[in-house]
Amino acid sequence: MNIAIYFLSEASEATTKGGLFDFNATLPLMALQFLALTILLNLLYYKPVSLVLDDREEYIRNSLTSASASLLKADELTKTYEFELAESRKNAQKIIKNAQEEAQLIVSEKIKEAQKEAEKLLLDAYQELNIQKEQALKSLEVQVDLLSEQIQKKLLNN
Repeated sequence: MNIAIYFLSEASEATTKGGLFDFNATLPLMALQFLALTILLNLLYYKPVSLVLDDREEYIRNSLTSASASLLKADELTKTYEFELAESRKNAQKIIKNAQEEAQLIVSEKIKEAQKEAEKLLLDAYQELNIQKEQALKSLEVQVDLLSEQIQKKLLNN
């Protein structure tokens, strides 16, 4: 029992000396100080920092959105340009093919004309040679006739 009385007397002394749970004006003052610091930190630090972070997040979101839109537009333009390039190549190939065919037709026509002209020249030359041949034969006949008359006269005279 002495021990219990001793502990009770010690406990009563601790309460009077400002023990572990002393409920005087310090506790509400500490609570008010904590609330004031919390409000002050909220106003001076947390709100500006959160505003900066929100602005940054919005800027990043807008940047990503505009970058995505630009990328989509670039992809569409690339597809369009590739399609137009393919069409242009096809058209160029058609133009080249048509030009080659036209050139081939012109060349074959020129060759045919040249062949006809060559045949005409050959025919004209052949006809000219025939005429010259006939003239040569006629002149030879005349000369043969003259020579045969001369031979005949000489033989008859002798």
